[in-house]
Amino acid sequence: MSQSITRELLDNRLRNELVRHPFFEAVKREPLTREQVTVFLAQWWHPLHYFPTFLSRLISVVPKLEDKTAISKILWQELGEGDIERAHERIYISTMTDVGFAREAFVDVEPLPATRKLVERYEVASREALQGLGFLYGTEVADYPMVSGIGRAVKRVTAVKQLPWVTIHAQQEPEHVRSANATLKSEKKGKESPDSAAVVRGAEEMWTLWIAFFSELQRELFEEAPRTTRRVRKAS
Repeated sequence: MSQSITRELLDNRLRNELVRHPFFEAVKREPLTREQVTVFLAQWWHPLHYFPTFLSRLISVVPKLEDKTAISKILWQELGEGDIERAHERIYISTMTDVGFAREAFVDVEPLPATRKLVERYEVASREALQGLGFLYGTEVADYPMVSGIGRAVKRVTAVKQLPWVTIHAQQEPEHVRSANATLKSEKKGKESPDSAAVVRGAEEMWTLWIAFFSELQRELFEEAPRTTRRVRKAS
C-alpha cells in the first residue's frame, strides 16, 4: 500500500477521537480512587490477554511471508522475547500487584459489554487477512497513548513514579508500529484499491470499538459511581 494510506490512517478522525478520548482527561484531572483504577485495570486485562492469540491467528491467515515475519516480531515481543517473565501479560500482573492491587481484583474479572464486544471482534478480525491487518495497525498506532493514560492513573493513586509495564511499551512500541507499517507497505497497492479500503475499514472498526470501551469506562467510573463496586468481581 502506498505511503498515502499510512498518512490517511494516522490522520483518521476516529484515531484522533480515540487518543483524545475524554476518559484520559478524566483520569488526569478528576478525583480518583484505587477502586476506580482497579475497575479499568480489570477491563484492560481482557484485550491484553487475548492480543497474542489474535496475532498468532493473524499470522496463520495472511498470505505473504513479509507480513507473517512482521507480525511474528510483534508477537515475539508481546510474549517476552524468549523470557516468559518479560511477556506483557506477566509484566502487567507483576507491575500492578507490586503497587498494591490484588491479582484477583483485576485478572479474569467479568468484562463489561463493550469489553466483551472488543475481544469478540478481535477474534472475528483474525479470521481474515485484510480486516486483521487493519485491526493490527489500528491497535499499534493508538496503543501507547492508551497505556500512558492508564499508567498515569495508576501513578496518581499509588504515588509510584515508574511502572515496568508502561516502560516496556515505551521501549517496544516504536518497533511495533514499524512492523505494522511494514504489513501495509508490503501490499504495494494504491490508495483506492479494494485491499486498501478493507484495511482502512478494519482500522476504523478497531478504533470505534476502543472508543466504546473507554466511553463505557467513563460512564462507569465518573458518571455512574454507585455502580462501580458491582463491577469488581470474579467472572463466573
